[in-house]
Amino acid sequence: MSGGAGRSGGRWVVHLDLDSFFASAEQLTRPTLRGRPVLVGGLGPRGIVAGASGEAKAHGARSAMPMAQARRASPHAVALPPRTAVYRTLSEAFFGVVRAAAPVLEQVAYDETFAEPAALAGATEAEVRDWAEAVRAEVRAATGLAVSVGAGAGKQVAKIASGLAKPDGVHVVAHGSERALLDPLPVRALWGIGPVAETTLARAGVTTVAALAALELGEVTAMLGSAVGTGLHRLARGIDDRAVTERGEAKQVSAETTFDSDLSDVVAVRRAVAELASSAHRRLVASGRAARTITVKVRGGDFATHTRSETTAVASTDLPALTETAQRLAVAALPDAGVRLVGVSYAGLTTAVQGSLFEDAPERGAAATVAVEDPETGGTRRPAPVAEALPEDARLAGEETAPDPGREWRTGDDVAHPAHGHGWVQGAGHGRVTVRFETRSTGPGRAVTFAADDPELSRADPLGSLA
Repeated sequence: MSGGAGRSGGRWVVHLDLDSFFASAEQLTRPTLRGRPVLVGGLGPRGIVAGASGEAKAHGARSAMPMAQARRASPHAVALPPRTAVYRTLSEAFFGVVRAAAPVLEQVAYDETFAEPAALAGATEAEVRDWAEAVRAEVRAATGLAVSVGAGAGKQVAKIASGLAKPDGVHVVAHGSERALLDPLPVRALWGIGPVAETTLARAGVTTVAALAALELGEVTAMLGSAVGTGLHRLARGIDDRAVTERGEAKQVSAETTFDSDLSDVVAVRRAVAELASSAHRRLVASGRAARTITVKVRGGDFATHTRSETTAVASTDLPALTETAQRLAVAALPDAGVRLVGVSYAGLTTAVQGSLFEDAPERGAAATVAVEDPETGGTRRPAPVAEALPEDARLAGEETAPDPGREWRTGDDVAHPAHGHGWVQGAGHGRVTVRFETRSTGPGRAVTFAADDPELSRADPLGSLA
């Protein structure tokens, strides 16, 4: 490893973040989209943006924005449904490269992680930059994707630095210069400050990190509480000695979906619950665990959210039993108005697997609970190990669904043709479907229009686009 003379004598934490991951994955595997604005997320009238390419962000589109609003902001953007299998495969390749360079990782999500490489203990800034560039090159070779890297004396600074490194760069914050980076930033930039804390500080005239750092500790804890205030005061002063540690296993697996229009009959709700129970079940089985608790979330047209849960002493992976229980709980939670959203989650996870769940009828409903959630706070993102973080992420939950039964093809579907190979649907309607035949390695491909019922067209595994 090259670098300047001497050693810095301090710790180095790095934060690695794949740039515009969902959209970049689509541009990678569908070359016609490279350099064009791309939006990934729900395509219905209630769809939410899961990810936006840099070209779309330049027009004001962003993650978590309603898809309709993002499409108005970037009218020429190509909007696509998410392809979880593609993202998971690329994510696993990314983490494989990073873990080889830094075995202990604190995975924040499917596309970002912290590391404190042993090789960088006491390293110079130049050596840190060389390490980051080497890893970035390996990630590019393994995945075809760009990763931005930030480095500093702690996790807070490293995270901010990786944002400054975007797109596709490295930013190293020299030891001792943390305050110069932090002071001008708004207090919301600090880890742990949300809207409530931001408002509380603003009432006291504290709007920048420098202003927060200038306060006495007692003043901060009086406003924000002892535990939160003490930690934030240290972060504002550039003190961050939190360790980089592996995260534990996810405590639940789940799937949910928001419907284009409210469901108004029990049959439709039961059908939706069965699909979600099956989706969550695949993640449960993939994790090698079984579930003791099933929770169903039902959000009505008035945005009030009701949950029902049931727990037994016997954990299981029995899909029919899990589905039947989820459907029963959902029917019990139905609101008077139509159903806007349904979610199914499995918890109480264990590697001890029994064949059948809820075999003991008297236990049914014994642990059922009812809750009403505030629609302003419903739905949160939970950091998790990469194997489960992608399906659990709120931006993707329930969005990757089968095509509408009322139509044969939808934009973004993966297609196979015996003569043309692998492709994807660019548009469909009026009995016709236009398919762009291309994969990661082909370069921009040819578009061909077929009859929608052409027998030579078939649905394809999305992973075929990685070839």
